[in-house]
Amino acid sequence: MATLYAVGVGPGDPELLTRKAERVLRQADVVLAPASNPGEASVALETIREFLDEGRQEIIIHQFPMTSDRSRLLPAWQEAAALIAEKVLAGRDVAFVTIGDPLLYSTFIYLLRIFRESYPQMAVEIIPGISSINTAAAVACVPLAEADERIAIIPATAGLEKVIEALASYDTVVLLKVKPLFGEILEVLRQMGRQGSTVFVERVGSSRQKVLTGLAEMAAHSPDYLSLMIIKRAEVHT
Repeated sequence: MATLYAVGVGPGDPELLTRKAERVLRQADVVLAPASNPGEASVALETIREFLDEGRQEIIIHQFPMTSDRSRLLPAWQEAAALIAEKVLAGRDVAFVTIGDPLLYSTFIYLLRIFRESYPQMAVEIIPGISSINTAAAVACVPLAEADERIAIIPATAGLEKVIEALASYDTVVLLKVKPLFGEILEVLRQMGRQGSTVFVERVGSSRQKVLTGLAEMAAHSPDYLSLMIIKRAEVHT
């Protein structure tokens, strides 16, 4: 039976793909990769390109608008789901690739809901991937949690109130999507005395990787969309 594989390809380093992910990608008939804007490169596709046979496999880049407007997102999700279902139900294995993990803040989560509702007969298998969170902690050499410590993962776009609440309640806070509120977040960290307990990591696992410690050098930097911060209660040592 033909299958849709949701493949987590990690944060951008091809060496961080699992062996299973590589095998599935090499065997798939169709590889579909998301991109935010027309003509924009797909980070997921660039990560896995060395494993593909573009002479045999069909490679599709599908646009998913970078917006929170569901009136624009829903048609994109439905169009992608219909395209994938058409190919799988015609007997072709499809690999939908996503950076990080398919079930952690991934576009695939929305597609999965559509598949369950509209194409329940279609076989779906999810191949987990290494998240940017784990990779950022590794390159910065910062433990995420130990013993009975608690950790929170929050998209900063949830708002400063949620960020402050998490910082007050958890031993480790990982902030994703920090770019839109970067200046405000830095001010909150100053006010809370977290100057020595914060690490900023950008484009982890790629040639553009950047690791910053200290709020002064963070303030002098203009963050990329693919950035996160790890904030501990105690001072971190990198």
